[in-house]
Amino acid sequence: MTSNSSYAAAGVDTHAGDLAVELMKASVSATHGPNVLGGVGGFAGLFDLSFAKDYTRPLLATSTDGVGTKIAIAQALDKHDTIGQDLVGMVVDDIVVVGAKPLFMTDYIACGKVVPERIASIVTGIARACAETGTALVGGETAEHPGLMGADDYDVAGAATGIVEADRLLGAEKVESGDAVIAIASSGLHSNGFSLVRHILTSAGIGYTDASAELGTTWGEALLEPTRLYTGQLVELLAGPHGDAVHSLSHVTGGGIAANLARVLPLGSWVELDRTSWSPAPVFRVLNDLAGTSLESTEGTWNLGIGFFAVVRADAAASVISALGALGLPSWQAGTVTIGARDLAGFEQGAKGVDGGAVRLVGSYAS
Repeated sequence: MTSNSSYAAAGVDTHAGDLAVELMKASVSATHGPNVLGGVGGFAGLFDLSFAKDYTRPLLATSTDGVGTKIAIAQALDKHDTIGQDLVGMVVDDIVVVGAKPLFMTDYIACGKVVPERIASIVTGIARACAETGTALVGGETAEHPGLMGADDYDVAGAATGIVEADRLLGAEKVESGDAVIAIASSGLHSNGFSLVRHILTSAGIGYTDASAELGTTWGEALLEPTRLYTGQLVELLAGPHGDAVHSLSHVTGGGIAANLARVLPLGSWVELDRTSWSPAPVFRVLNDLAGTSLESTEGTWNLGIGFFAVVRADAAASVISALGALGLPSWQAGTVTIGARDLAGFEQGAKGVDGGAVRLVGSYAS
């Protein structure tokens, strides 16, 4: 018996892993520009950074994340071609928050059993989203964990690196009193709060293949709506005539609306977000109706229709909204930054270790 045969007897099929690489190779290679060296399959991905010498003070930005329990829905439906976009959204869209342009990404897939077509479908989705955001997919790893994970179980994670000139760095220190808070629309739930989603559906006795008259599709199809990608458009916005007007950006992920905006505001500032300025998508309303809860009660869990915030100079608000719309990102002004003392009862203050500004939502959602 060969060593590979012994490994196969233990539940690990290295030949399946090789086939998966062959199936995804073309998609991954399509993300490679002239800065990527070595192609697919090396022990390490190589990226030529010599262009950085043209920067005065180049800063590297990095981010890592996963997709969370949204994967359980992809597994239940045996549909794996969109979860890769969710991963790129969670990882790469965090990098542009500081004003950085993404350079490259790596992915990691742990599974109970390598099914080549399934792995290739996941990675092809990652590669497609990387290409859309201008990110090279320079490497990755697929690991079989028999006995630890079920044969159809898997999890995905990724890490990415970007670059920004130091004096172009975005953040709370640039924010001024009177700045406009621009909300940018989400495509749905994105990849946060799915433990709550799954709990609601289970409690209601609803399956992912069940049709929803309110949503006009099956529950599974509605819930697997891919995360909207913002990086390509925001990089273009920052490089254009309105770039200097953007002071900070926020990606609305775990923690919800107020907490994520508060992270990119200076200490001593506050914002009241006007709920009447937008109407949450039907998926949020139907889930809350099923749970017997209010939209307001899930503002700290789901994005409720806001995927990103841009805090911009007041006199540029209208032009930035117009520019974002032209780039395919619907947006609107949801609030204004004020720096000054006030009673902050009911405001969200600080999140994830950041001593930032204070945010609360006011009014009632538009119907």
